[in-house]
Amino acid sequence: MSTEQGDSAPDAGTEATNLLKRNSDDVGWEYGVLVDASNKDKVKCKLCDKEMRGGIHRLKEHLAHEGKNVKKCIARIPLAMEAKEKCKKALDDAKRKREEKTVRELEIREEVHVSRVGTDSDEITCVGSSQPHKLGPIDKWTRAIDPKATKSDSLKQQQLNKELWKERTNEVHKYIARWAYTHGIAFNACDNDEFKQMCEAIGQFGPGLVPPTQDALRGKLLEEEYERTKSLLQEREAEKMKNGCSIMTDAWSDRNRKSIMNLCTNCADGTSFISSKEMSHVSHTSEVIFDLVDKSIEEIGVDNVVQVVTDNASNNMGAKRLLEEKRPHIFWTSCAAHTINLMLQGIGNMTRFKKVVDQAKCLRYFTEGKEVVRPGVTRFASNFLTLSSIQEKKDQLRKMVVHSRWDSLKDVKSKKEKEAIATILSPNFWKDVKLTSTVFEPLVKVLRLVDGDVRPSMGFLYGELLKAKRQIKEAFGNVEARFKDVIAIIDKKINGRLDSSLHLTAYLLNPHYSYSGPSIFDQPKISEGFIACVEKFYYHDEDMQHQAANIELKKFQNREGSFSKKLARTFENFDYNPASWWRLYGYETPALQKMATRILSLTSSSYGCERNWSGFEGIHTKKRNRLTTTRLNKLVYIQFNSKLLSKREKIQSNKITDVLLSSDTTEAQGFLQEGGDDCALVDFRDGEEDEMEGTRIPWSVIREAVGADEQLELRRSARVRELYAEEEFESEEEDMCYSEDEI
Repeated sequence: MSTEQGDSAPDAGTEATNLLKRNSDDVGWEYGVLVDASNKDKVKCKLCDKEMRGGIHRLKEHLAHEGKNVKKCIARIPLAMEAKEKCKKALDDAKRKREEKTVRELEIREEVHVSRVGTDSDEITCVGSSQPHKLGPIDKWTRAIDPKATKSDSLKQQQLNKELWKERTNEVHKYIARWAYTHGIAFNACDNDEFKQMCEAIGQFGPGLVPPTQDALRGKLLEEEYERTKSLLQEREAEKMKNGCSIMTDAWSDRNRKSIMNLCTNCADGTSFISSKEMSHVSHTSEVIFDLVDKSIEEIGVDNVVQVVTDNASNNMGAKRLLEEKRPHIFWTSCAAHTINLMLQGIGNMTRFKKVVDQAKCLRYFTEGKEVVRPGVTRFASNFLTLSSIQEKKDQLRKMVVHSRWDSLKDVKSKKEKEAIATILSPNFWKDVKLTSTVFEPLVKVLRLVDGDVRPSMGFLYGELLKAKRQIKEAFGNVEARFKDVIAIIDKKINGRLDSSLHLTAYLLNPHYSYSGPSIFDQPKISEGFIACVEKFYYHDEDMQHQAANIELKKFQNREGSFSKKLARTFENFDYNPASWWRLYGYETPALQKMATRILSLTSSSYGCERNWSGFEGIHTKKRNRLTTTRLNKLVYIQFNSKLLSKREKIQSNKITDVLLSSDTTEAQGFLQEGGDDCALVDFRDGEEDEMEGTRIPWSVIREAVGADEQLELRRSARVRELYAEEEFESEEEDMCYSEDEI
């Protein structure tokens, strides 16, 4: 009996300690624990054992020696200095974010201007607004603080005003919430600048505001907002005239089989929605698509359009041939995001990789049927993101299934649960997860580059694809027998799609690649592509063709004149802008400079059109299916372009980062799923005989103890086990979501 009690005591102590730990990535929890698991307000410092109230914020002040509401930590060990620096940085960062948010809120409110009539003695200045605001009867309960009052009287009056203000705010919020709940308004509809400006405008107007009628919303007000949005896009019109643009097109059908064709433009300043056209009554033939694209080219200006970007459907390829006949100087290229998606699907359908993904999906039984990572806007790379997330949580998953409380959970004895447990404890599974992630990652990075909105991608696409192929070969140890089938899939999709004369010329004219690898200038494929591109770009202008190809390219290759300047070395940084580089240093080669700035300002994907469908689906719902195409077009034009303008503003203020270019997948969690930013970063180990943390027991011993190996044996024949251990990658016919006609 005593032995059993002695064995159970450590488990009880461990469980109690775990309850006092918070599942949070806040730096304060590295140095503190809860005193009581039921009271999140009371914490204890691990370094000096001082208990305090005020939660984790107060603990960080204690460790950082900040603030006047808590005593400083008396610990003098090296860890205390580290804690002081980390906590001080965390407090400073939090303060800076609060200040930035306050400034932003004030800027949003100050953008609202409502004209006023007359004056009123009851008007006072509203908090956060520069405009007077007529307040209601409840404000009679408050009064201005007398400057001659004592300190204690002033504090009492401030507290009274603060509580009354909270009460008034809550009353207003109830009415807003009632409207949202009654009419099914999405909760995130209030998390935007326009909603805040609407509230500010109503507040500035005061009581008695008559809301707009349905006729006004779909008539006069819609026209006014449409014209306002067009005026905000004037800067992009100037960019199109200066450096050219791309036209993107795609088709969409709603649940009622109503077909609509989308047209967008993209320039260095971003994507803009042009228009949509209902296509239910006509077939999507090459001639129809060509007519739509050609009319858009006429509207934008023939000299302002450099390329058209679509997917590789046969009707689009037919329209490409028609455009080449009428406008031989305009390029027609394949959507890079669509093509890379096909690469990922092709690789994912290979036997070994498909098996790993299927095994990983079995783990959803531990999450009530939900995937470990749910795909968000990156619908192309969800398999990679799921595997990366699982790999980061390797240790937690293994600890979970061997915990003493695991057997008490419901349904853990079912066949599927046992198979999932065996998978989690299988070393071969984790090796294959790592290999699969390593193979997918280079292509996912290229996908995010071409599918993002941060900068033009044409100049980087071909070079990054070559880099991805090198990294994939390295993942297989540069053994051709192992990587050849994966590379064959990539090459098959690149051929004729992403290696056009335009792609090759963009690669050559980007000094980030051509100056770091001068042999590029001697490659026959690159040279042929460059010559073909020059002939098409300067169609019927042989003087400019000769100038660019025979004279100025040599100066660029040999770094003569302005190309030799020390400041021109900015090309070594991957984050630089190649089009801006040419504008700054290419003035001695005007023909090549014009060509380079226009080509390197281009996008390589039609992602803008595809993402616009969410706008149509949100506007053209079952309840609103009687919207005319003209009105639908204007609604989407306003919504889509307003979101793009807001996103562009965030990009310019460095508030948007390209998360999937980071090697840290945890940074991508918030990008993929709600609340993902709360996921803590976990360092995983991949040793042959790694041990369970805190026990010094190898996982192989634990695996044997719980019978995981036997469970795997029951569902595998000897032949399958041998194939699993020494499987060669054998190519198979691609079974993708896209048919050949759609490719």
